[in-house]
Amino acid sequence: MTAPVATLPVPLLGRVVEVRREEVAALAWSFLYFFCLLASYYMVRPVRDEMAVQFGSKNLQWLFTGTFLTMVAIIPVFGWLASRFPVSRLLPIVYGFFALNLVGFHLALDAGLEMKQMAPVFFVWASVYNLFVVSVFWSFMADFWANDQAKRLFGFISAGGSLGAIAGPAVTAWVAPLVGIKNLLLVSAVVLGASIVCIVMLLRIRARLRADGGRTYLRSSEATGGKPSIWEGVIRIARSPYLIGICVFLVCYTLLGTLLYYQQTQLVPEVVKTPEERTRLFATVDLAVNVLTVLVQMFLTGRLLSRIGMTAMLAALPALSIVGFIALGAMTVLPVLVAFGVLRRAGEYAISKPSREALFTVVPREEKYQAKNVIDTVIHRGGDAASSWLAAGLAALGLSLSGMAFTGVPVALVWLATAFYLGREHDRRRAAMPAPTGDSP
Repeated sequence: MTAPVATLPVPLLGRVVEVRREEVAALAWSFLYFFCLLASYYMVRPVRDEMAVQFGSKNLQWLFTGTFLTMVAIIPVFGWLASRFPVSRLLPIVYGFFALNLVGFHLALDAGLEMKQMAPVFFVWASVYNLFVVSVFWSFMADFWANDQAKRLFGFISAGGSLGAIAGPAVTAWVAPLVGIKNLLLVSAVVLGASIVCIVMLLRIRARLRADGGRTYLRSSEATGGKPSIWEGVIRIARSPYLIGICVFLVCYTLLGTLLYYQQTQLVPEVVKTPEERTRLFATVDLAVNVLTVLVQMFLTGRLLSRIGMTAMLAALPALSIVGFIALGAMTVLPVLVAFGVLRRAGEYAISKPSREALFTVVPREEKYQAKNVIDTVIHRGGDAASSWLAAGLAALGLSLSGMAFTGVPVALVWLATAFYLGREHDRRRAAMPAPTGDSP
């Protein structure tokens, strides 16, 4: 008997990903969707960094505090909307809103508003935008694809985002000096608008397959249900030393990241004088980070995690930070800052973050969702805000950039000790878990 069309493999594409004929169109649009999303964001990110320079390193704490407070205010509102609207309707509204924001920022600059005046609003906006665009994308993907399809196809879809994260800063580095920052915002808005086209096409494919009696894409017409519960998550964290350890691990990362970011806003304008050239530098750094991240993810991350284990993976970035902050304290110059920053961010994306996410595989389901939501939002952005005030305090005490770099060393040592604790506790919990039976994933 001839196999149904839905189960026939695709000869060429099938060599890269295990996809079936009826899935090819949806897979292509999903890939393009994530590509456009991250390309659009990574065009904006260097502009955000230039806005931080314009606002001044002495005022960074206000930017991070504003981001934290905005995040806390938006989470319940977004949860309320997500509980009442299907993701398929919610996403075009969210992305359309952000695209119009970009147009609004362009018009403000075109009308003569100075970048320094717009800097605080744009910085907070871009930081919130960063959180939501990827989060709601994966919500849509989880609703669109069935579980067995997700296991086969999500890796390929993720590659679309990785390519977008490379293309975005590459375009910025090339375009910003030619067209200026304000016109770059329009380019980002157009690319973000293209992601809405991808959503529309995916919804049409789903509707057609349903009309043909397809068995997949069943959940996109439903509301997501439920709302993020901040207090429930806080209570669960307070009761678990393991979750507290994850919070300490993340706070150490954000603290050191903020110290490094503070030094960036000081050193870069001393060397690079024009906004366009600084934006180009930031885009080049982002490009280097994303290319290095993809290469490590493709060729090293999986092998390292299976061979050297969770503890060593978690300890890698703290160990690098100890060396990096000592080097930066000894030679507080832009090339050292850039090299350390590239290695640190690539290490976070390719090694530390995947390992940190894996820590949640050994916690109960309730903790996995309620506590993780708080850790990923409130703890992360709260750590940014608190560490920015610490950096401002150190500067107010008259500490030099070199002295600030050396203060990062003891924090990195605490981070390293926490990594060892979490790695060993993860392995202990994993060994205590019952062995999977039957067809359990």
